[in-house]
Amino acid sequence: MPHSATERPCILRLENISLAFDDGAKVLDGVSLEMYAGDTKIILGAAGAGKSVMLKIALGLLKPTSGRIHLFGQDVTNYTENQWYEVRSHIGVLFQEGGLFDSLTIEENVAYPLVNRSGKTAEEVHPRVEEALQFVELGHTLAKFPSELSGGMRRRVGIARAGISDPALLLYDSPTAGLDPITANNIMSLIIQERETRNATSAIVSHRFQDGHIMANFRYNSESKRLERIPGDSPLRLRTRFIVMREGRIVFEGSESELDASTDSYIAKFSMQRSAH
Repeated sequence: MPHSATERPCILRLENISLAFDDGAKVLDGVSLEMYAGDTKIILGAAGAGKSVMLKIALGLLKPTSGRIHLFGQDVTNYTENQWYEVRSHIGVLFQEGGLFDSLTIEENVAYPLVNRSGKTAEEVHPRVEEALQFVELGHTLAKFPSELSGGMRRRVGIARAGISDPALLLYDSPTAGLDPITANNIMSLIIQERETRNATSAIVSHRFQDGHIMANFRYNSESKRLERIPGDSPLRLRTRFIVMREGRIVFEGSESELDASTDSYIAKFSMQRSAH
């Protein structure tokens, strides 16, 4: 398996992306980002820093004022909505709070990407849906509605839906927001399992350094079905990078140890050193 970035296909490239409102206020200001197959990016930053907006740009939900978007080797910057529809079928997304449809059952929510994009019936995709929900230990919830589940359970359903089409790119927007520490760690454990079992490229927007720490230091052992610490020289550890955003710009990108060593007062807010206090 190739390890260096140049030997792996580029999954996502944002080139000098800027986004401004009509009044000229910039939401993103010259953001550039590259993700290669197997990469994990942990995107940290204060509220309003542009983290979620960057994900929406990558999904084609927002059009940048300037810059280029490349996905799966194609320049998709000026794609029509129909063209984006096809591109999005290769991307799994967990929106904030899970992003489930309140009026659909859990089974219908998880089936939605497959039914909507493949034209298959609910009956045809039922085995896949059941498997996806078993993966997040919610196989018993198929007939329930989102309002009947806890916040952590809804987030797990969102993870099942994000991964059901075996996407090459997985985007998670604040997967642990509002959850207690134990539930948050369980959610991150599932995201790691999804990364390992699907060999997907993952970007996680978070306000918690702990989320990134877990992603950077642990992997899923399919034989023992447990998380285990990643060896220091593992390519998986090298492919996990931390990004810190501030006022629409990327002000840091590097390893966990580089993040922890930063003397910048803003960047240090998102380091292990600060999280320990």
